[in-house]
Amino acid sequence: MYAVIKTGGKQYKVAEGEFLKVEKLAGEIGDSIEFAEVLMLGGEKTVVGAPLVAGASVTARIAAQGKDKKVLVFKSKRRKDSRKLRGHRQHRTVLRIEKISA
Repeated sequence: MYAVIKTGGKQYKVAEGEFLKVEKLAGEIGDSIEFAEVLMLGGEKTVVGAPLVAGASVTARIAAQGKDKKVLVFKSKRRKDSRKLRGHRQHRTVLRIEKISA
């Protein structure tokens, strides 16, 4: 069974037992989080929400909190000897999907 959930302005297809990297969520390692915004349930019978599936939820546990790899932003102006190099590391939360309930 799988589900499509919405968090951080994005949609993710998840299944029980897998790990998922999402935008930073508040909580400590080991805390449980429940997602009520379930857009679709799949498996033997597919249920598509309009826009959400009523009564469906996905339970996950926080496995890690950290940062992604650094993204380098390089800006330059031609013939002006002007250059800027900036780096950015986005905060991420790693979740372990525990239960999908309809």
